[in-house]
Amino acid sequence: MNFIVNLLILLPARIASYFPWAGPLIMRLVVGYVFMLSGWGKLTNLSQVTANFIDWGIPFPRILTPFVSGVECFGGVMLILGLFTRIPAAMLAVVMVVAIKSAKWGDVDSIETLFGFEEATYFAAFMWLAIAGPGAASLDRLLVNFTGHPEKST
Repeated sequence: MNFIVNLLILLPARIASYFPWAGPLIMRLVVGYVFMLSGWGKLTNLSQVTANFIDWGIPFPRILTPFVSGVECFGGVMLILGLFTRIPAAMLAVVMVVAIKSAKWGDVDSIETLFGFEEATYFAAFMWLAIAGPGAASLDRLLVNFTGHPEKST
C-alpha cells in the first residue's frame, strides 16, 4: 500500500510542486482567450445580440447587452494578463449563471444535463480563478511584489 501511495499520489504531487504557476496560467489563457473573442464578437454585433437578449427575457437588454459583452471581452483580456484576476473571474462566473438561467434552463431535466453545458464548465473555471487567484505568472503577482506585499496574497 505504501508503494502505491508513493507512486500514485506522492510522486505526482512532488512533480507538480515544481509547476504551481502552470495550472492557473493555462486556465487564464484558455478561458480568457475564448471570452475575449466572444465578447468582441458581441460588441461588434450588438443589435443581433440585443435581439437575443430580448428573446431570452433578460431585463434591460439595451443596457445589459453592451455591459455583458464588455465584461466578456475586457474580462477575457484581464484574465489573459492576470490583471485584477479575481474581479473579472467572479463577474464572468455570474455571466455564466445568467446564461444558463436565461438561455438554457428550459433544457435542464437532470444534473447531468446541467453539468453538460459548457457554461457550467466555464462557471467552474471562473470560480476556481476567483477563489484560487491568478498564480505566480501574472501581472497581479508583479503588482503585489512591486508594492512589497507578501507573495501569498495572489
